[in-house]
Amino acid sequence: MTGPGRGAGARPTPGAGLGRTAGRGASATMVGQLIRIVVQLTGIVILGRLLGPSDYGLVASVTAIIGVGEVFRDFGLASAAVQVTELSRNQKDNLFWANTLIGAALTGIAFACAPLIAGLYGDDRLVQLTQVLSFTFLLNGLATQFRAHLTRNLRLFAFAATEISAQVGALAVGIGMALGGFGFWALAGQQLSQGVLMLVLLLVVCRWFPGFFHRRTEMSHFFTYGSGLAGSQLLGYASRNADSVVIGATLGAGPLGLYNRAFQLLMLPLNQINAPSTRVALPVLSRLQNDRKRYGEFIVLGQAIMLHIVTLVLAFSCAQATPVIAIALGDKWLAAAPIFQILSIAGFFQAAAYASFWVYLSKGITKQNFYLALVTRPVVIGCILLGSLWGVYGVAAGYALGVGLIWPISLIQISRVTDAPALRMFLTGVRALGGYSFATAVSYLSTLWLPGGMPLVNILVGGVAMAAALAVVALVWPAFRRDLASIARSRKFLRDTKASAPGKIPDAAPSEGPLTTTRGEQ
Repeated sequence: MTGPGRGAGARPTPGAGLGRTAGRGASATMVGQLIRIVVQLTGIVILGRLLGPSDYGLVASVTAIIGVGEVFRDFGLASAAVQVTELSRNQKDNLFWANTLIGAALTGIAFACAPLIAGLYGDDRLVQLTQVLSFTFLLNGLATQFRAHLTRNLRLFAFAATEISAQVGALAVGIGMALGGFGFWALAGQQLSQGVLMLVLLLVVCRWFPGFFHRRTEMSHFFTYGSGLAGSQLLGYASRNADSVVIGATLGAGPLGLYNRAFQLLMLPLNQINAPSTRVALPVLSRLQNDRKRYGEFIVLGQAIMLHIVTLVLAFSCAQATPVIAIALGDKWLAAAPIFQILSIAGFFQAAAYASFWVYLSKGITKQNFYLALVTRPVVIGCILLGSLWGVYGVAAGYALGVGLIWPISLIQISRVTDAPALRMFLTGVRALGGYSFATAVSYLSTLWLPGGMPLVNILVGGVAMAAALAVVALVWPAFRRDLASIARSRKFLRDTKASAPGKIPDAAPSEGPLTTTRGEQ
């Protein structure tokens, strides 16, 4: 428990099962993410019509470079705070100040380097834009441990509510500025206002406020864990944004704006599933890691749920990319459709590999994840650079190829350093890839005969065709059908988990003592 006068918020009661708590958290998270998807789609549709490709390209040019600071700002300390078995009040205070100081330092560095970034792209407008966006580091640094606090205690309904509220408020600011003729500044205003609103709401919801820094408190494990995670995330960020830097520097803001919108449409379902699913998976897997059977069942089920949801969205969006973009963004963005179709291949492999990331986090082996990134992420960057010889489509294809190579390599790695069911995870991914690839082809072919200029008809026909194709796959492929059945029974599995896992999730040790983890660095 937290000490008197510094409550950390509600956590699961001792009598509640961990599985029941995880089930409620997963339900709250999924409902929240559905709402967030609606809000984001609303923003994409409205702002896509009020702003042009060059506006998005300018902001993407800046965020592709300064966004690397987000990796250093977090430094893996949020996940470290969730992964440990016991977390004292003093350790929470120190983690807050560490993230805040890192965020403040990054704000200063980005602000000072603004002229250099503008010089790289040859556009003086980027000086002030970079300086304004640099303050997001400070805001996010202040909010980091409040987010971790809600995640650790599985207060995922509160987390979802704060995120949605901040997102809606920021979207209102962005739309208002766009209507006022502020152009790309509307996107900057949206980002900055979301950081401010999120911080204010977290302060209200968490009911916890940090104390002073405690010099004598043991913190080495957090920074050991965080350094490995931050290193792998840094390499991952470089590989995910090398494409934007290459396009922006060689082709300009217009092509980058098209690529950025295609990439953001790709990341919409991924971000709405990947990060929130980790909020549920990490605290639960961290506490199941000594129960090999339950751990394996949970991670395979979690991977199946995430993959089928994400792949269904990506498969349909890929098959009907042109009508989807015509409706969502307008005809001026149709050139982004083939880019999105190529990137959707990368989206599947990113989703497939995310369960491997859960293993690294929950087992506390972030150094092994860093070693994997040292090998695989330069390969992704190399594929992007090679693909750039063929323009924006080549960049997209290079990115998809590089990301596709990471998935099997990551599974081989976790099979060597953990007891996680890597083969079962691989086969689950193969079944999802095979089933939805067939459905994608059927949906795409079903609308080729339709006349142009009827996007809603295309989407309706393509949707019916995809549903029929998936029904056929489930009928003739028993293993695919079993995956769907296990997803349908997932609520029962989470409820039954309480019989084999403790219900109490420790939040803070009553007094300063040795930091205890269930499994340290290997």
